[in-house]
Amino acid sequence: MNLTFMLPGALATVSGGYGYDREMIDGLRALGHTVAVVELGAEDALGDPNLPAAARAAWAALPAETVPVIDGLALRGFAPLAAEIAARRTIGLIHHPISLEPDWPDAARAALVAEERALFPAFAKVIVTSDWTARALAGFGVAAARVAVVRPGTAPAPRTRFATTGCEILALGSLEPRKGHRMLLRALSRLWDLDWHLTLAGQGPDAAALRDLAAELQIADRVSFPGVLAGAALAAQWGKTDLFALATRFEGYGMAIAEALARGIPAAITTGGAAGTVVPEGAGSVTAVDDVVTYSKVLRRLIFDTDLRREVAEAAWQAGQALPNWPHQVTEFANALETL
Repeated sequence: MNLTFMLPGALATVSGGYGYDREMIDGLRALGHTVAVVELGAEDALGDPNLPAAARAAWAALPAETVPVIDGLALRGFAPLAAEIAARRTIGLIHHPISLEPDWPDAARAALVAEERALFPAFAKVIVTSDWTARALAGFGVAAARVAVVRPGTAPAPRTRFATTGCEILALGSLEPRKGHRMLLRALSRLWDLDWHLTLAGQGPDAAALRDLAAELQIADRVSFPGVLAGAALAAQWGKTDLFALATRFEGYGMAIAEALARGIPAAITTGGAAGTVVPEGAGSVTAVDDVVTYSKVLRRLIFDTDLRREVAEAAWQAGQALPNWPHQVTEFANALETL
């Protein structure tokens, strides 16, 4: 099949969604598909005023024989093109409806909902990354028969060695309010009597505020902000992590959570969006969004009780080994395309 993936920014961008796109593009090429990539040049897919013009120009330049695959982060640029999208075989790759993210002002959310209700039903096929998102699309007028769920894969990873002293905690993701890092810091600040250290890895608009909050809570000396970790630096961090913590308020899946399980690392997360469905019973803990008191109690048990953490780590490892790998999920993606 001849495909063109249309992305708002650069494919090399470090984020879960772009990581999914990279794996699918590389895997589909390896299977013999012809895959082109169009990057629309938007640093901020939701606020770049040049995105609609870039999207229209890219759409007009598409070869007639290609099947467009539009990443959901680029949808704002394609809002005026719903009729054109419906007129040809077009695939929507939707990590989650952007309008369902928390914290939008009412007017902005209403505009996003209108755009997504116009665009989602225009796709010949919608590929989503979780069952949660598949169910959510019913509220946007998308027939279930046109939706295919292709979860992210996980790469083979060595099992993390269990520490005998202290607890090294990793929170991995963009530094933005949606990820719940402020709740994590507040929960950990209650555990001043325990031996723990947090690495809060990522970049984003909330970085300065999070550093200020750590200082205000008097835990700045126990929290590291290394920025984006990748390659050997990320592997090294995973290798010394005892507990993965993400107090997210909304996720379309939760690739970093799955990566933790694949390494046998217990996950202390919240129920935001699809995140709560990634961790099976016994492999970690799942707390309600914004419940800092309960989350702090959960963290206390996992940090203090090393026997419990060892037990949960074993369950996490078993759960991680059952997760699908990327080659399998690429094949699932290809199979979904064949039903067009």
